[in-house]
Amino acid sequence: MSDKIKEMIEEIEALKLKLGEEIAQHEKDISYEIQNGYVKFEEEVLDKQKENMKNLLAWFGDIPLLHLLVSPLVYGMIIPAILFDIILFIYQHVIFRIFKFKFIKRSDYIRFDRQYLGYLNSIEKLNCMYCSYFNGLMQYAAAIAGRTELYFCPIKHAKKVAYEHKYYSEFFRYGEEEEYQKKLEALRKEFQK
Repeated sequence: MSDKIKEMIEEIEALKLKLGEEIAQHEKDISYEIQNGYVKFEEEVLDKQKENMKNLLAWFGDIPLLHLLVSPLVYGMIIPAILFDIILFIYQHVIFRIFKFKFIKRSDYIRFDRQYLGYLNSIEKLNCMYCSYFNGLMQYAAAIAGRTELYFCPIKHAKKVAYEHKYYSEFFRYGEEEEYQKKLEALRKEFQK
């Protein structure tokens, strides 16, 4: 990877941090604290949120019938998701130990905190928990797969990919054969424990 590309990646990472700070500043007016992993709102904030909650009868009345009919299919995906989660757990604990990879923290990807919002009714909270789990699981799986790909085949694709995991920028250019084996060994050691 050229120095110019490394410099640009560092600039992008710095901009991501700056963006995160700006978003945090923008969201400062929403008053909450995180205590022992739980989100806590001031009582008056929570009361105001609850005033904006749609009761279940009104909520069900607004849902299109087709949405209700396909909900078992949507929620049925929880079964393969849980199986996939178990397989990822086993895979990481076996493969990552053998190849001496740093573990990917599941809790960095799967977050449950939307259920603390007072303006969501019980069904909306359940929906949010489902989406948090499912989308977090997919991101967790992508991180594990990306870490595995870094070891076995860290070569960028010739064609542009829609999603680049966090290790992709470390990959070698497509067709970059010069000292490939030596570079591969160095890259592997850099990302081992």
